[in-house]
Amino acid sequence: MITSVFKKSTLLNFILVLILILVFFFVYHFQDSTWLDSVASILEKAGLLVLIIGSVFMTNFISKKNGLSKDSSFTILFYLLFLIFFPSLFNDYNLIVANFFVLLALRRLISLHSLKASKEKIFDASLWILVASLFQFWCILYLALVFISIIFHVARDYRNWVLPFIALFTVGIIGVIASILFDFSIIETVDKGRVVTTEINYFTNNYQNAALSIYATIALFFVVSMIATVSSKPVVIQDTYKTIIASFFIGALVFIVSPNKSNDLLVFTIAPLSIMATNHIELPQLKLKQELVLGVFILCSLFAFFSQL
Repeated sequence: MITSVFKKSTLLNFILVLILILVFFFVYHFQDSTWLDSVASILEKAGLLVLIIGSVFMTNFISKKNGLSKDSSFTILFYLLFLIFFPSLFNDYNLIVANFFVLLALRRLISLHSLKASKEKIFDASLWILVASLFQFWCILYLALVFISIIFHVARDYRNWVLPFIALFTVGIIGVIASILFDFSIIETVDKGRVVTTEINYFTNNYQNAALSIYATIALFFVVSMIATVSSKPVVIQDTYKTIIASFFIGALVFIVSPNKSNDLLVFTIAPLSIMATNHIELPQLKLKQELVLGVFILCSLFAFFSQL
């Protein structure tokens, strides 16, 4: 029944997901309503909500525009379900902003398969990634995705390989100017951000541990499914699917190496996972199996969300 509802991309489905985002967002934030006492805090929460909604529909746009999914609403549903695994994300401004910029970069890189305006897309993607790294330093690892995309689509033109470095120089100049105007050390800021730690000992309760374990299991299931079926996809977009897979692993690497570790850092894996999950659910298979996969996923998401409140 659930798969039947989201099998088509309809306005009703978009409204339903939008309402669910609002419900989960406010359920989390009304645990402590002191933010309602400050206009600045209200505006900050409103901005976060807009960016979260924008991220959901940006992922859907990437998937539909580039033929990575059928005309369904599964992508936005999966994004929501992955998002609520980590409810504290609803209060993490830096990660939500960084993820939004990474999605802007991913949108440009995925569209490289059209071979139109390639240089502009490479430069834009590099720029968005570097801006994202100002909010979460290790997003800079996504520059590897730029070079992977160049290899897949436009490797023959040597000028394409130089563009990420031009973007880096541009952001560096802007950073130096900003540090002079606002009296802060750009070198010290970068130095603090580039700390690496691979220890995973940040859990404050068993429910965070459970959420991570369930998320990792579900992620592994969809990633393996995607890798196993990518060769059966149309040849023209196989490299695009490989870019999505690479994006997931880079997001996981950001989580692994980042300091001040928390489950929230997995936000960078949500968009590629949503696209991979959509591909799995859209595979020709028994309807009962589809319902079972989606039903278990929904129950796991709800458990993770409410257990961490």
